[in-house]
Amino acid sequence: MNEVVIAGRKLGPQHPPLVIAEIGINHEGDCDKALRMVEAAAQAGCECVKIQTHIIEDEMVPNDVVPGNAKESIWNIMSRCALTREEEVCIKRRTEELGMIFLSTPFSRAAADQLESMGVTAYKIGSGECNNYPLIRHVASFGKPVILSTGMNDISSIEPAVAIFRELKTDYVLMHCTSLYPTPYEKVRLGALGDLKKAFPDAVLGLSDHSLGNYTCYAAVALGASVLEKHFTCDKLWPGPDVPISVDPGELKRLVEGTRAVHQAMGGHKEILPDEKPTIDFAYASVVAIRDIRAGDILSKDNIWVKRPGTGEILARDYERVLGRVAKRPLQKNAQLAWDDFDG
Repeated sequence: MNEVVIAGRKLGPQHPPLVIAEIGINHEGDCDKALRMVEAAAQAGCECVKIQTHIIEDEMVPNDVVPGNAKESIWNIMSRCALTREEEVCIKRRTEELGMIFLSTPFSRAAADQLESMGVTAYKIGSGECNNYPLIRHVASFGKPVILSTGMNDISSIEPAVAIFRELKTDYVLMHCTSLYPTPYEKVRLGALGDLKKAFPDAVLGLSDHSLGNYTCYAAVALGASVLEKHFTCDKLWPGPDVPISVDPGELKRLVEGTRAVHQAMGGHKEILPDEKPTIDFAYASVVAIRDIRAGDILSKDNIWVKRPGTGEILARDYERVLGRVAKRPLQKNAQLAWDDFDG
């Protein structure tokens, strides 16, 4: 059975999906806003929140590259939004006080080391680092579970990352992802979950979703996703490049409830449940006499038919087996037939 355990929470097909509220940089560098989102996620019933750990000088060189979902350079965005170690410790402490799992994505070796010094229970690696094998090896060397997003990567570029996890005996989760903000529904490609399952049969699978709303997450659970990640904000009017694709507290609550409901509805076989017996009694039809029948009469469509309730001995499914038989005893109109009421 594919299973990963993070902070005592079991992840895998046999367990309810884990929803991760991705605060990310939606706090815009304001620790109080981040704490507000942590508390809102807890109130929504979410089990896990995630932020991002940026130590700029170890993460990137000065640049003027502007992300597709922003109007300023990634250097300026991350410089403004980076939290201090003390602020991240505060967020982690509050998250765990509320009974939730704290996660963060390190974007550099120094960020990973900082998180390790904070005693995190697991790591999330973003899609941009999926083929950053030196960083993956560094994080995996800590011996803690890793959740890896795989946007902008195909099976061939995911394989070396998985090989590192297997070599170091690091438990891992693979998150399908499309790195478009927002992701049009036709480009979510939930079929990729099947590709990941085939290529990495030992992996726990998930979806890091950037489409609008919760629809694709519900469907992903039915297709085998055990972890769901959505960007989260308290208020969609707040500034920030990821806010437009984020769910709010009401949507997060519905996401948690909905994915659990879908998981509960999965599995099983096409068979009659004992619990359905009360419904069978009134919904099925039984073979009945539709006029008075004398002993010796031949049973035909003129004197027997099928009517509710389904409490008779002979149900509608056996109607054809009764036709042509000879009544052994008189039967009154509306009497439910029994097998010993006729010959043969």
